[in-house]
Amino acid sequence: QVQLVESGGGLVQAGGSLRLSCAASGRTFNNYAMGWFRQAPGKEREFVAAISWSGGSIYYADSVKGRFTISRDNAKNTMNLQMNSLKPEDTAVYYCAADRPLPRVVVGAGDYWGQGTQVTVSS
Repeated sequence: QVQLVESGGGLVQAGGSLRLSCAASGRTFNNYAMGWFRQAPGKEREFVAAISWSGGSIYYADSVKGRFTISRDNAKNTMNLQMNSLKPEDTAVYYCAADRPLPRVVVGAGDYWGQGTQVTVSS
C-alpha cells in the first residue's frame, strides 16, 4: 500500500512560480513511477507530467513543456513539480499518482492517488 500527500499549492499571480511536492509512504514504494495530473472546475482530469523510478524517463503535457519541471528524490520518497511562468489556465487541483508501470501512470490508470492541492493563478 502506498499513501500520497501533496503540498505546496496556493495563490500566485500570472508569471509567478510554485513548487508542488508529493510525499509517499508505504512499505513497498520501490520501483514506483510517479506523475502529476490536474483537474480544473468543469473539466476532466488531465495529465501534466510523469517520471520513472530512476528518473531516466520523463514526460510532459505539451501545455506545460518548458515551464514545468518534474523531479524526484527516492531517498526521501518525494516527487516535486516546479512550475514557472504560471498562467491563469494552470488553475486547477493538482494530484500526484503512483504505480509501478510508468505507462499506467501516464494514462491516468495508476493505483495510488493523493487528495490534491489547489493551485490558483490570478491574471
